[in-house]
Amino acid sequence: MRDRNRASWSGQLAFVLAAAASAIGLGNLWRFPYLAAQYGGGTFILVYLLLAVTLGFTLMVTEIAIGRRTKQGPLTAYSRLSRRWGFIGVLGTLVPLLITPYYCVIGGWVLKYLATYAGMAFGGASPMGEAAARSHEFFQAFTSAPFAPFGYGMLFTLACAGVIVLGVKNGIEKSNLVMMPILFLMALALSLYVVFLPGTGDGLVYYFVPNMDCLRDARGHFSAALLGKTVLGAMGQMFYSLSLAMGIMITYGSYMRREDSIERSVRRIEIFDTLVAVVAGLMIVPVVYMFAVKTGVTPELVAQHGGNVAAATKAAVKSAMNAGPGLMFETLPMVFASLGKAGNWVGLMFFLLVTFAAATSAISLFEACVASVCDLLHIDRRAATFFTGALIMFIATFSALGSGPWSDVRLMGMQFLDFFDFITNSVLMPIVAAATCVCVGWALGPKTVIAEVQASGSPFRARALYFVMVKWFAPALVIAILVSEICRNLGVGGWSI
Repeated sequence: MRDRNRASWSGQLAFVLAAAASAIGLGNLWRFPYLAAQYGGGTFILVYLLLAVTLGFTLMVTEIAIGRRTKQGPLTAYSRLSRRWGFIGVLGTLVPLLITPYYCVIGGWVLKYLATYAGMAFGGASPMGEAAARSHEFFQAFTSAPFAPFGYGMLFTLACAGVIVLGVKNGIEKSNLVMMPILFLMALALSLYVVFLPGTGDGLVYYFVPNMDCLRDARGHFSAALLGKTVLGAMGQMFYSLSLAMGIMITYGSYMRREDSIERSVRRIEIFDTLVAVVAGLMIVPVVYMFAVKTGVTPELVAQHGGNVAAATKAAVKSAMNAGPGLMFETLPMVFASLGKAGNWVGLMFFLLVTFAAATSAISLFEACVASVCDLLHIDRRAATFFTGALIMFIATFSALGSGPWSDVRLMGMQFLDFFDFITNSVLMPIVAAATCVCVGWALGPKTVIAEVQASGSPFRARALYFVMVKWFAPALVIAILVSEICRNLGVGGWSI
């Protein structure tokens, strides 16, 4: 059952730091602030916290316990538990194998913007024009170029591969010990800078104070449908943010020492990840709110809302707070430009922070693939990294060129990057999570995971919560995510989050 020669973390802190680093990625930086702004600020944060300590806790404990019990990566871990459930490992390995290539392409975009802002800060260049008015054209020109997106993406991939090939302790662990403190300090510094900017007070209120208007329909009545959207939006974000059903937690759990507490580690990971997500919103939401009020609340918009300035302001902020790349690569450069010369330095620090966040997540995704190859083929880390890296680069080509030379090629009406994102995040991940809950909750029994959690000698304090969640609530909630995400992406029933 166990591989005595398997690498291990140097201690519980190293494991927590690595798992938190994998969770703190682009999802925290460009999706959490957007969803918080769309769904009532503090209202969304409270819902997210509730789900993180229940559903998120249950799924993370399960995956880490499976990894430590089997000492295998995601591909072979489930078959070690039961041959009948080995198919989950195959699906679970497809997730990081398909995410890592397009994630590295986006990491290349971040490197491009880091280099651009370095030139702007040190050289005074203005490639996006005054007030970054052409940020949209700049982003579109870069992503549609015939080679640049591929080149930057490969540079990012090679950097991650360099960390992976050094091993668990010398590569992943040491890189996290450097990048994570720097990431957190930069996030804290940028947040403090935003908090003390003149005019961001209303944005802070908008972000932190629960606003129940997000749960009311046009007539001002409570809407169960809007509550459902808020909950599903928070569930989807929590799912992605905590690196669940990506094979990462199983892989990192397989390197966990027997004497370390799984329950205590998961609680710390959740705290760290949620703290960074909230701080990310603090960096972005108030300053985007201020920018939207200055530039977006026009007389025409106020007139469209019957003279209601508050409604016009809300509409302007929602319009500015785009989800995904639009927020990071188009809106934020205009926001930074509105800060004057200091904006170039703020932008430089921000994209350095994003580089570290993207790298820590990409490394964990890469490692899940490498661990699976090592376990299946019984080859050493260097050979597995070379094989996996070559495969990732090949698949990444489609996403890198999907907005350029291959932009006319569509899968289900989507460009390559969007298609890979849909298949992994909206389909495979919920299926893997639901199947895992059924496997552990009903086929093998929760006792399998509970026994592994208690193997460290510490009591499983949330045992009753875990038992109820893994058998009943977690499968239902994950299936709800699956249905809602498919409906949202395919435009079924006008569903959107």
